Amino acid sequence: MKAKPDDKLSQAEQPHGNRTALSQDPHAVREPKENNLEMAIGHEVRAYRKRLGITVTDLAAATGISLGMLSKIENGNISPSLTTLQSLSRALGVPLTAFFRRYEEPHNAVFVKAGQGIELERRGTRAGHQYNLLGHIDNNSSGVIVEPYLIMLTADSDVFPTFQHEGMEFLYMLEGEVVYRHGDQLFPMQPGDSLFFDADAPHGPEVLVKLPSRYLSIICYPQRGKTG
Repeated sequence: MKAKPDDKLSQAEQPHGNRTALSQDPHAVREPKENNLEMAIGHEVRAYRKRLGITVTDLAAATGISLGMLSKIENGNISPSLTTLQSLSRALGVPLTAFFRRYEEPHNAVFVKAGQGIELERRGTRAGHQYNLLGHIDNNSSGVIVEPYLIMLTADSDVFPTFQHEGMEFLYMLEGEVVYRHGDQLFPMQPGDSLFFDADAPHGPEVLVKLPSRYLSIICYPQRGKTG
């Protein structure tokens, strides 16, 4: 069983080809906006309006609020009165408290000391696959659940190349060597190698080349029941 030859590398195997710029600037300063009540209200008004598929003109007609005033509210330039917020809540079909959601949401962090991850068995775990959960934040503001694991494979481990679940997964090899399957492709992974893939395709370690093997697995999927 051989990995694909180098002259037929897939897009996943060509990290330097066809790069597209990421739209998010990780260095942008956002915290002042998150903590600003007017900005938070404006963000929610705009989000609910767009979710209904209506224009600012439509919302102005439904509420009796001028276009200029609505623009200032959505951009966080003014502090709307309770009467104005009541008109917006009726027109948008949301409770008044919905406009304060972004302002009041907590922003959590989880710190795990070395060696203190929670060892657990995931559904479908095979013999010898040791999972340590390195942190978990439920009901977060992003609408995305992230599960970071430290996985260790030993001489007693089964090979199991047919894991399959929703979301995306990122692997980073720390120790040892495995041949990892994703769909019909094979990737020989050594320390420092990484693999990012759609987790809905069958995947998992196909050949345990050098043991023990350790790698990070970070799984991301939509938070159920989260809208917007």
